[in-house]
Parts: sequence; structure tokens; C-alpha cells
Amino acid sequence: MQRLLLIKHALPELDSSRPAADWHLSERGRALSELLARKLAAYSLDVIVSSVEPKAIETAQIVAQRLNKPHEIAAGLHEHDRRNVPFLSRVEIDARVAEFFAKPRELVLGSETADQAHARFADAIARVLEKLPQKNIAVVAHGTVITLFVARKIEMPFEFWKRLGLPSIVVLSLPDLQVEEVIENVE
Repeated sequence: MQRLLLIKHALPELDSSRPAADWHLSERGRALSELLARKLAAYSLDVIVSSVEPKAIETAQIVAQRLNKPHEIAAGLHEHDRRNVPFLSRVEIDARVAEFFAKPRELVLGSETADQAHARFADAIARVLEKLPQKNIAVVAHGTVITLFVARKIEMPFEFWKRLGLPSIVVLSLPDLQVEEVIENVE
């Protein structure tokens, strides 16, 4: 059976002076990426694909190097666009993301609605699957868009989003994209 693994990137270095889309992995994030690679070895992956964001690229590069697999970068896999949102406290971001999931058609956070971010990410996933047929693929992306993609099949997306660690893994069967397993934290 073939699988698509959606991986939330490892822990970034928080930098309140820059948008989260520009953050790089922290030292701890690099160490967790090594652990992630060990866990992913069991899935017989063929290729690692990442979003364009540095923290996702760095996570994917570490995994690809450890597993001796190719790494590609694909457009459209980036996080929900929040470049116009200032650095928020954990409480503030949780409240805003909860509203984002609760009102998917409304622009409540950043410059994309939840429905727009979902459509973009789903289209990008479809392009990856079309480009790499008959492959076991790991996509290193971001918690909000992964949740939006999976949330079409589950209830309570905010609670799912909250449980996803840095990094975490959602295993989907192909071609039906059914959730087989969720590893909320690789530690």
C-alpha cells in the first residue's frame, strides 16, 4: 500500500522581528529532525517534498539526507499566509487560529481564508501526487494547512491543530487519502 505522510516541520527559532514564514530551525529543531528521520525509516519513503519556507526545507533536508532520499521543494505547500500578522503571544495566536477554523469562509487571520488556504494546499498536494505516482511521499509542511487538509475528514480541527507537535506526522493511505495514523509528537 502506498502512503502520503504529511509532516509538520520541526521546532523553529522564534524571531519576533521576522514573519514566521522566514523562521529557520532551532538547534532543538535540528535534533528533533534527526529523531523524525529515524521514525520515518519505517515507512519506505521514496521522496521528501517540502514547502518553500526555511523551517520546512531544513527539516526535509535533514530527513532526506539521513534516509538517503531525494528532496524536492514544491510551490503551494506553505503555511496559511500570515505575513501581515504581527508576532502574537501563544494565547493570542490560539484564539485567532480557533476563530480561523471556526469561520473558514471569512478572512479572520492573515491574508487567506481557511477555505482559500485549504484549496491552495490541496491543489499543491494533487500536483505532487500527479508528479510522483506510485511513490511513498513525505511532505514537510505546516500545522495549519495540514489540519485544513485533514480536517475535511475529521471533526474539531482546532483541537487537532493544537495536538500536532513540532514535528508530527499524519499518515494517509493512497489513493483514497484516508487517515491511517497520527503521530502527534516524535519524541
